[in-house]
Amino acid sequence: MFTPSQHDVRRFFCETFRKQRANEILTPLEAIARDWIIQHPEYADALTDVETALAQDYSVESGQANPFLHLSMHLSIAEQISIDQPPGIRAASHALAHRLGSEHEAHHHIMECLGEMIWTSQRNGLPPDGAAYIECIRRR
Repeated sequence: MFTPSQHDVRRFFCETFRKQRANEILTPLEAIARDWIIQHPEYADALTDVETALAQDYSVESGQANPFLHLSMHLSIAEQISIDQPPGIRAASHALAHRLGSEHEAHHHIMECLGEMIWTSQRNGLPPDGAAYIECIRRR
């Protein structure tokens, strides 16, 4: 299993942004990341300089949104949907996107459900509950 470090993730998104701007060939994963980067132009400054990105603190106390966490969640959700894991996420996300009229907005709602599932799992010391995750998405 691949377990990237925080720096690996930041380097990946910065390099994807650089390659996209230079019109270089992207890997399939980079192409998916690029699609989400394009939908978040407000993150361009954070993605431009890898050394600054590696040093930046996005703690809750700083009050800044973490663009790397946000883009990683988009990427994770896109992957979950593509393989329908947990089972039912593809249908639930498509229904939510249809209701909202936006895949992007649906992803933001799904992020809240994903965060809730992870928080509950950690708080209770139990594995993530995929069924509860899907139900949260359906309720949105």
